[in-house]
Amino acid sequence: MFALLKPAPARAPVPADQVDPLYRRLRRRVFIGIFIGYAGYYLVRKNLALAIPDMLKAYPAYTKAQLGTALTVLSIAYGVSKFLMGSVSDRSNPKYFLPLGLLLSSAIMASFGLLPLAYGSLAAIIVIQGLNGWVQGMGWPPCGKTMVHWFSTRERGLTVSVWNTAHNVGGALVATIALLGVTLFHAWQAKFYFNAMIAAAVAVGAWFLLEDTPQSRGLPPVEQYRNDYPEGYSEADERTLGFREIFLRYVLPNRYLWAIAIANAFCYFVRYGVVDWIPTYLQTTKGFNFQQSSTAWSLYEWAAIPGTIACGWISDRVFRGRRAPATMLFMLLTMVAVVVYWLNMHGPLWLDYVALIGIGSLVYGPIMMIGLHSLDLVPKKAAGTAAGFTGLFGYVFGSATAGTGVGWIADHWGWGGVFITMMACCVLTIFFSALTLGHHAGSSTREAAGR
Repeated sequence: MFALLKPAPARAPVPADQVDPLYRRLRRRVFIGIFIGYAGYYLVRKNLALAIPDMLKAYPAYTKAQLGTALTVLSIAYGVSKFLMGSVSDRSNPKYFLPLGLLLSSAIMASFGLLPLAYGSLAAIIVIQGLNGWVQGMGWPPCGKTMVHWFSTRERGLTVSVWNTAHNVGGALVATIALLGVTLFHAWQAKFYFNAMIAAAVAVGAWFLLEDTPQSRGLPPVEQYRNDYPEGYSEADERTLGFREIFLRYVLPNRYLWAIAIANAFCYFVRYGVVDWIPTYLQTTKGFNFQQSSTAWSLYEWAAIPGTIACGWISDRVFRGRRAPATMLFMLLTMVAVVVYWLNMHGPLWLDYVALIGIGSLVYGPIMMIGLHSLDLVPKKAAGTAAGFTGLFGYVFGSATAGTGVGWIADHWGWGGVFITMMACCVLTIFFSALTLGHHAGSSTREAAGR
């Protein structure tokens, strides 16, 4: 198994007349592979958030804060794993690495829904969610590695923004598939095991589509193919780097990477402070039923697709590769949408839908932009580690706090306190993103290395 995870060796170069058609075909295939693969991870990540209202009814001894703790543990485990798995991914074959993590996550979630002992004990819930968070960390890093090896700097803004909508597709479908599962099996536990069945099938499909690097198929590096070289690029950039070198040379001293990592923490609090608590907030506070709250959840996620792509396009075209201005603009608009969601405490259903569409279409742009920015800040052989570093902050300090933190704030200070906290996080995301205004993604061409 570990031998399969190692990077595939370089093949003999293919004939020159075959390079372009083979590159085009494989680029399409690997992009589809990482898109559906990462969407699959979301089918088995936040299922507990959907089930919290059911569990509060079935087990009255549980509180929102206690079940929120399980979400916090999942986020902490995921954040730490994403960082460590990023380093492992930089030295692994994504064709096997990504599907393996998805299969493991599917098995864990299926077991959670099928075994009453798993959800009948708070300790068991926390342990299982933590374990799931750990294997979930195997999803993003191989996708990041794939994108920096198959797509060059000048095309990466649009590529990453389109790929980033995979988690919105998965995040929207998780509620839809869960609703279908509950309808078919007449049990809230189907939110776990039915989703796991679908995710396992996605993992198999991703395995058929993915490839390692272009060199593993006899193709030149993408920089040569696209005649698009990052500043300071040399053949040494194709060398696999060790974790110590990556961390001490490219991560730890990088002040821009630290700034966007901190910004990511506050941005993730807003993201998960909204989406993780949609079912609980709408069902317990406003009297929505599961179908209505699931619709709200799905609208939030689907709305992110055009917003994320627009953010990537604006970054490339309007701000000419500068990532920070796009992040700041979209977070400012996110704060406005959060205020609308808050002020509609006793308003109509449709206005909650509109507010969630607004938040979803705006907040995921900065989420994507910070991930893209991390790829721009390091050599491509360190991409997984850099993305894992920003993800560590996002999940351990952002998403994790949104689990226990939102539950605790709601229990003690009400939902008004929750929304005030989210507004403050929007402001802090803008502030720390502004510290990176001096950086922009640069690239150049070489006459002797044209396609």
